[in-house]
Amino acid sequence: MTNPVISSPHIHGPANVSNVMLRVAYALLPAIAGSLWLFGWGVLVNLLVAITAALASEAAVLALRRRPVLITLRDGSALLTAMLLAIALPPLAPWWLVAVGSAFAIVFAKQLYGGLGFNPFNPAMAGYVLLLVSFPQEMTSWAAPAGLRSADLGLVQTLLYSLSGTLPTDIPPDALTSATVLDTMKVQLGMAHTVNEIRNSPIFGHLGGQGWEVINGLVLLGGLWLLWRRVITWHVPVAVLGSLALIATLFHLIAPEHYAGPLFHLASGGAMLGAFFIATDPVSGATSPRGQLVFGIGMGLLIFVIRTWGGFPDGVAFAVLLMNMAAPTIDYYTQPRVYGHNRG
Repeated sequence: MTNPVISSPHIHGPANVSNVMLRVAYALLPAIAGSLWLFGWGVLVNLLVAITAALASEAAVLALRRRPVLITLRDGSALLTAMLLAIALPPLAPWWLVAVGSAFAIVFAKQLYGGLGFNPFNPAMAGYVLLLVSFPQEMTSWAAPAGLRSADLGLVQTLLYSLSGTLPTDIPPDALTSATVLDTMKVQLGMAHTVNEIRNSPIFGHLGGQGWEVINGLVLLGGLWLLWRRVITWHVPVAVLGSLALIATLFHLIAPEHYAGPLFHLASGGAMLGAFFIATDPVSGATSPRGQLVFGIGMGLLIFVIRTWGGFPDGVAFAVLLMNMAAPTIDYYTQPRVYGHNRG
């Protein structure tokens, strides 16, 4: 009698790519709902355009590569990339801007490297950076949150504005848009105003920007749910947010009139989204626990450096891509020792 030889692993876990992607997408829903409430229907339009462009682009490339289309689309990775990009874009962005960013993320940052599992850079952030450096005017025209805008657009009006760029005659563009708090802080500090003077603007809230405090709180809630369900580990989020808070505290203590405090940095912009949903990408980030800590610390420091001295008000996307470049080297020097073997 001979026993069949079956290679390991012998027991399969319940987690698979589709389940992980869908859980991350579920965790984004509170932040999406909050964004809809605060920034209007443009968030929904961005999501629809981004998801359509991502799925269509992925299907087209897969067909050209003669790979199975429906099986790959059902893994949820293109859907999640589109969602992450859509909620990072200005809610009143033109449809073509959203479509170009989403298609670039899928085609150039994911499929041209071989598809899911082979992409060295986070696709959503690659698409975001392409749009930011190519179309800075459209990317810096943000919708004002509820309470700070003097007019509102319905769903049909928002859709028409996204498609044609025209507003109702009684609504000027200034009634719908405002500068972000990160942009305001950076520009006003460059004009020799102090942090306390700048924070007197009505666009600032108790911690960060009006509306942004709520959005970041909801992102944090979704991130904690991911930790509880063990979809992600604590290493990257703690390292990103901890290092950002630490260096912001240090500079704020040295010169509080010239550097905003740590809570402002955590509650403004995309730091929370980057820490919990983007830097935790298992493909483009570091893999070992020690490597993830190094990856997260580097990202937190880069966010502060770019926000403070760089050319853009928020540095999350650039920090993610720069650390993606460093991830292979980080993994090489942080490999855990194999039992029974010497390190290195």
